[in-house]
Amino acid sequence: MKNFFIILIMKILHLILKICGKNGGNFLGKIAYDWSPDIFKYFKIDCPIIAVTATNGKTMTNNAIGYVFKTAEKKVISNTEGNNMETGILSTLLKNCTLTGKVKADYLVFEVDEGYVPVVFKDLKLDTLVILDFFRDQLDRNGEVESLILRINDFLKDYNGNLILNNDDPNVARLGKSNPDNKNVYYFSVDKYDYATEDMKEAGEGKFCPFCNTRIEYEYYQYSHIGKFKCPNCNYGDNEIYKLATDIDLKNRTFKVDDIIYKIRFNSIYNIYNFVAVISCVSLYNIDMEIVKAALSKFILNNGRLEELEINGIPTIINLAKNPTGSNVSLRILNEDDDEKELLFVLNDNIADGFDVSWIWDINFDNLNNVSRIITAGTRAYDIAIRIKTSGFDSSKIEPYLDLHEAIQQLYKTDIKKYVIANYTSLQPTRKEILRQEENLL
Repeated sequence: MKNFFIILIMKILHLILKICGKNGGNFLGKIAYDWSPDIFKYFKIDCPIIAVTATNGKTMTNNAIGYVFKTAEKKVISNTEGNNMETGILSTLLKNCTLTGKVKADYLVFEVDEGYVPVVFKDLKLDTLVILDFFRDQLDRNGEVESLILRINDFLKDYNGNLILNNDDPNVARLGKSNPDNKNVYYFSVDKYDYATEDMKEAGEGKFCPFCNTRIEYEYYQYSHIGKFKCPNCNYGDNEIYKLATDIDLKNRTFKVDDIIYKIRFNSIYNIYNFVAVISCVSLYNIDMEIVKAALSKFILNNGRLEELEINGIPTIINLAKNPTGSNVSLRILNEDDDEKELLFVLNDNIADGFDVSWIWDINFDNLNNVSRIITAGTRAYDIAIRIKTSGFDSSKIEPYLDLHEAIQQLYKTDIKKYVIANYTSLQPTRKEILRQEENLL
């Protein structure tokens, strides 16, 4: 009866929030979890639960999986707006369950913070787990990458569901051996693309084999430590590939899997990996590949994740970057574009960002391609400006502003193409100010 009344109260609160025009985010889940930490056991779920976790790419991949299922006319419940810790996922369930805890859907698809996988699925039966990548991120909250990997590894020791792993990330591929009895492990990979390198060009992790401590060898790097690798001693990394992307064409935004050509609306190698993970996942549920192809050709994530806008006729690309790898991927996209452009980098150090911003020294600002001016903003505008200056970029072309409104006013004083990189708490305020620029409200 306790959980019944908790859900009833949460339903009433949800209604009040809707009337007030508020979503609530983690609010409902926070209250319910504080009152009943075992409330996840109360839910009655008869459909597959799919979870996506990673340092980067969770939201994109999670929402794309849900979009494919919806295109196939399936009922999907998902935390599409993020809120990926236990309280956020609980909020999603509370909004979509009956008073008796029954959740009616064909699929539940959840983005899950990499540190919370063992917490969320202690009491919920997970059918498929997709793991994309692991990088250093918010060290003051998460700790080192190895500690995260070990927590997930412990969870997987008793997990026998579908496990979809990025074979090109040594931090991820190792998890396929967590439970030797699990026969449902699927690896995906992406063939070498035009801008892959023989040497690592950005900060990366996982340089040594986790099983024999031998330094692993790479045939090539796609970005950071993502690439084709193998341990020369024990052959770690040499796995059977379930889905392989070939014929990568970022200019035309196409790639091929199983002789099917997929056209997408994104032009980064980073998102090719995300979409091959999507294809790997939905193929396990017998979704027609023509439906998948059609869905991915239309899918867009208009929330600042590689979002393409035109502001008063000026092309503008916005991307979230909350760690060195996210920033370096954004700069790769910028450098692969030969047009003249200007860069806005917005850096905050709020609680959700992590107070420690030393990670900016692992961003590769060297040899920026045809960037004529850089504006920095946010609470740490001067820190990122100094970092860019030390990379050798002309300091007379760096303009720091603590005020975001002023920074964006200055950004759009020219009609040159804009690239915008913003970290976690700065992303939506930056996007909002840019859209206000288009509406001529500044």
